Amino acid sequence: MKNWLSILTGLALTLIATMTQAADFKPAVIYDMGGKFDKSFNEGVYTGIKRFEDETGVKVMEFEVTNETQREQAMTRMAQRGATIILGVGFAQADAINKVAAANPGKKFAIIDVSWLDQPNLRQYAFKEHEGSYLVGVAAALASKSGKVGFVGGMDIPLIRKFACGYVQGVKSVKPDAEIFQNMTGTTPSAWNDPGKGSELTQSQIDRGADVVYHAAGGTGIGVIRAAADAGKLAIGVDSNQNHLAPGSVLTSMMKRVDVAAYQTMKDAMSGTFETGVRVLGLAEGGVDWAQDEHNAKLISADMKAKIDAASEAIKSGKVSVHDYQSDSKCPF
Repeated sequence: MKNWLSILTGLALTLIATMTQAADFKPAVIYDMGGKFDKSFNEGVYTGIKRFEDETGVKVMEFEVTNETQREQAMTRMAQRGATIILGVGFAQADAINKVAAANPGKKFAIIDVSWLDQPNLRQYAFKEHEGSYLVGVAAALASKSGKVGFVGGMDIPLIRKFACGYVQGVKSVKPDAEIFQNMTGTTPSAWNDPGKGSELTQSQIDRGADVVYHAAGGTGIGVIRAAADAGKLAIGVDSNQNHLAPGSVLTSMMKRVDVAAYQTMKDAMSGTFETGVRVLGLAEGGVDWAQDEHNAKLISADMKAKIDAASEAIKSGKVSVHDYQSDSKCPF
């Protein structure tokens, strides 16, 4: 009887401690330009946050940045409202989170697409986008009939050049003489949310002969996909699985698993297993991949799938090394 009483008492104390911990846990996320429903990068994070909320019943405080001055203000406000873990979305929030984390040493912070900050209470996520982009480059080359493919980036920054360079390497691995057109949408954050410009750039590449166009442009990429579909050509999505946006016209999507990073951040912070430092996620770590589903099933033949999968395994094993543009600001092609 005493043993049972001890066990029940222990369970009750554990339950109380868990409930107390949950009550004290207040997570927050700051989405960047383009909003949480951009159908790309931000929305990938939202998917991870939604999964966490559905599983735990814990509501995550959120803010969607609409201009650059709001990032630090939003983080500071979340900290003042009692947030115990604050997740910043995107490299553009680096300066803000660095400052706010330093001012709030008792709180936890995390940021996606940053790896160079040095705060003891900060977790940083970086991805090997060049590896995933290599795979969709292989897919583009295999699907192209003209031998000409395109790339449309958002804001012209090294990170997006990294996507482009990985894509070029993948295309060239299949068709060394392929022609690749590249355009960036702009040099300011507005480049992430300009579907009209994305459509215009895509049509220009199609006019020059491109029959497959890959985008890494956030909300601007919606214009890329629409333009390709309207012209009877193929698009390649990014970050989230965008195959469903134009079934039969999206060859595949380069999935950057920011949803996993967001979900794991909140779960770790809630369970008390949150660790700081830099986490780098590539193909081997499940951080990037290419998307296959019912929406692109007719576009990917068994032979194409076998070749893309072979390229993936070669990268994971180290047999193929995809050059990272950000390592030296150069691309081998």
